[in-house]
Amino acid sequence: MAGCQPVATLCATALLALQAGVAWAQAGATCRPGGSVAEVNACAVQDFQAADTTIAVLYADVMRALAAHERPQLRQEHSAWLRERTTRCKQATRATEQQPDGPRLFHACLTRETQQHRRGLMRWLSADTPAKP
Repeated sequence: MAGCQPVATLCATALLALQAGVAWAQAGATCRPGGSVAEVNACAVQDFQAADTTIAVLYADVMRALAAHERPQLRQEHSAWLRERTTRCKQATRATEQQPDGPRLFHACLTRETQQHRRGLMRWLSADTPAKP
């Protein structure tokens, strides 16, 4: 991924998430809202991929806008958030993971968490930088 040198770990994590989603979506399912379970699951994967790409771009933009001394704290916070997002969604959807729509529910959770994180990243650009969520 271009421009990922300073945040190689996070870029690698985002790339792995995208590759996993693509691999799942390529397992024979094409997104079709209201279609079969597999097609609806594929839509959830695509929605997550879009949200994850958007947050990765925003993260990189915020990183570039910050002073060098602020970047390590944002890097730590964002890395922790990535881990926590996955953990929260795994816990929230554990009961449905073996069901046919389990992937949809898991990816929908990841998408919600990712979209909500935008506010957390944007505060780094405000006067409250960096500490107050």
